[in-house]
Amino acid sequence: MQTIFTPDQLVDPATARSNEILRSCVHCGFCTATCPTYKLLGDELDSPRGRIYLIKDMLENSKVPDDKTVKHIDRCLSCLSCMTTCPSGVHYMHLVDHAREYIEENYRRPLFERVLRSVLAKVLPYPGRFRLVLNAARIVRPLRRFMPDVRLRAMLDMAPETIPPVSRNDAPQVFRAQEPRRKRVALLIGCAQRALNTDINDATIRLLRRHGCEVVIPDGIGCCGALTHHMGKTTESHAMAAANIRALAAELDGDGLDAVVINTSGCGTTVKDYGHMFRNDPLAGDAARVAKLARDVTEVMADLGLKDAGHAEPLRVGYHAACSLQHGQQIRAAPKELLTQAGFTVLEPRDSHICCGSAGTYNLMQPEISGELKTRKIETLEALEPQVISAGNIGCMMQIGSGTAVPVVHTAELLDWATGGARPRGLAERRG
Repeated sequence: MQTIFTPDQLVDPATARSNEILRSCVHCGFCTATCPTYKLLGDELDSPRGRIYLIKDMLENSKVPDDKTVKHIDRCLSCLSCMTTCPSGVHYMHLVDHAREYIEENYRRPLFERVLRSVLAKVLPYPGRFRLVLNAARIVRPLRRFMPDVRLRAMLDMAPETIPPVSRNDAPQVFRAQEPRRKRVALLIGCAQRALNTDINDATIRLLRRHGCEVVIPDGIGCCGALTHHMGKTTESHAMAAANIRALAAELDGDGLDAVVINTSGCGTTVKDYGHMFRNDPLAGDAARVAKLARDVTEVMADLGLKDAGHAEPLRVGYHAACSLQHGQQIRAAPKELLTQAGFTVLEPRDSHICCGSAGTYNLMQPEISGELKTRKIETLEALEPQVISAGNIGCMMQIGSGTAVPVVHTAELLDWATGGARPRGLAERRG
C-alpha cells in the first residue's frame, strides 16, 4: 500500500510504525474471510482491510476522527485473527492500537460514553474497586429492565451471582517448589481475574510448585495495562505496565527469574509486547527483558512436562481457543496436548478461530455484536456435548459461562486436578 506521510509526521515513532504496517498491506482481502465482525455485518468497513483504509486516511491527513471512522474502529474486537490469516505479515495489532490512541486524543465522544469508558478504566483494573461494583450490581440487577442503555444492562448481566473471597495468594510472597527446584518464576496475578475467579491463580500456583517451580508474587505486581491500552488510554496503560516492569526487573536483578508466567492470555499478549510499547522509553531495556521471559502457563507446563497425571475423571473437554492465545501469541497445540496427556478427551468446535465476543471490554461496550458472537460460540461448543469447557482467558470464561449450563473452567485448573490438585469448584454444577 502506498502512503504519503510527511517527514514531519514520520518523526512521531507511532506514526512511523503505522507507516511501516500500512506499506506491508497488499489489499489481498484474505483477512475478510476470518474477521468476525465482517462475517456478522458484511460491511467492508467492518473488516481489517476496510479499517486499514479508514486508519490510513485519518492518520495521513491528521484528521479529527469522524463518527463513521470511530464507529468502525470501535467495532474491532482486536481478536487478531486477521494477523494469523495475513500472508503479508501485516501487524494489525500495532496499527489499530495506534488508531485508538489517536481517537482517544482527538475525538470527543458523547458525554455518556465518556463517563462509561472512564468508569471502566478506573474500576476493572483494580480488584478492590471491581469487587465493590460487582456487589452493587447484584443489588441493582432486579432493576435491569429499567436501565435506559443496553450497555448498562450488559454490565449487569455479566456480573456473577457469587463473588469469591480475596485469595491469600494475592499478597507479595514466595511459594517454594514441592520438588527439587527446576525453575524460579514470577506469576502475573492480574486484576479482574482476582475479583471474578480466585481459583485460577490458586490452581496455577499449586500446579507450578508440584512440577518444581518456585513461584514468586512480586511486590508491586498488578494489572498488565491491557484493558486501558485497548481503549486508547495510553497514559493509564503505560503507568500500569511500568509498575509491572519495575517489579519484575527487581526480581530479575535479585534472585533471578526463568519465566514470567501468565494465566490470562489477554494479558500475555500485552506483556509480550512490552518491548514494543516501551521501545522509546527509559524502561526499554527492562521492558524487553520482561517481554522475552513472558510465557503462558501452558507454554511453561509443556516445557516442564506433566507428571503423575492420572488423578482426574476422564471427562470430555470442549476446548475454547482464546483469540489472544491462538492469534495474539500463536499458541495452539500446547493446551490441547496437555489436556490430552492429563487423560481428558479434547474436542474442538468448528470455526474455533472465531472470537467468542468477549475481547476485554468489548462485551460491555458493543453488547449486540458480542451477544451474537457468544451465541454462535456456545452453539458450536455445546454441539460437542462436552462435560466441561476449558479456556485460558478469564474474559472468555465469563462470556461463555454466562450463556451455557456446561461448566467453564480454566485449563490450569484441569491440569492441577489431573496432577493431584483439587477438583475444580466450577465442576460442582456439572450436569449428567
